[in-house]
Amino acid sequence: MESPDMLKAVIFDLVGTLAFIKEYVDNKEVSSLLVNRGYEVYPQQLRSAWNFVVFIDYPRFGYNNYESMLRKMFERLEVQIDERTLKDVAKLYQRNSFELYPDAQDAVQKVKGLGLKTSIATTAPRFWFERDIKQIIDYIDFICTGYEAGCEKSNPNMYKRILEHLKVSSQDAVVIGDDIDLDILNPKKLGVRTILLDRNGKSKNLLEPDAIVSNLNDALKVFTAWANRT
Repeated sequence: MESPDMLKAVIFDLVGTLAFIKEYVDNKEVSSLLVNRGYEVYPQQLRSAWNFVVFIDYPRFGYNNYESMLRKMFERLEVQIDERTLKDVAKLYQRNSFELYPDAQDAVQKVKGLGLKTSIATTAPRFWFERDIKQIIDYIDFICTGYEAGCEKSNPNMYKRILEHLKVSSQDAVVIGDDIDLDILNPKKLGVRTILLDRNGKSKNLLEPDAIVSNLNDALKVFTAWANRT
């Protein structure tokens, strides 16, 4: 297939677009382990500290594994945790896993076959998901997490960073994602075209996206239609 003349890059959202969360450890389970070890840390505290570290600290400092990230989280909670418990909590979180949607690998490969540059835009730390999306890693030119962007995804600067890295203009890129605020409205502020992925058929008559599709292969059909209009 020939590359669409008016596109040079495709930016994919991760969660809800390329992959879904297969297993996610509940804060109640983590809290139970901690309380049993003598640390009074409860689910709402965990959720608040976790979100702070993911959305504020990770873009600033970056973490390569759960243990380093959890150290910062307990520092935020002002809890001095022993190393054995830290490792055991990390083992719990390591059960978190992602799984690619059935159409993800084929779609990403086809996009690369069109000669387009590819990127993933996500706040999530890379170590969370890299092992679970290994089938498509070689087809992604730039994985932009909160650390690479220096911000979380609600900040449009994440998309600026991706465009700069891929060396393409906003007019030459398209974002595909399932979140109207993060994946559609934010990139459109920069002049990037957008395709809303609505796997459940709940989004209708929205004016913000340039197109709405129900699967990733239909998104490729949109590229082709755009190319045929040039």
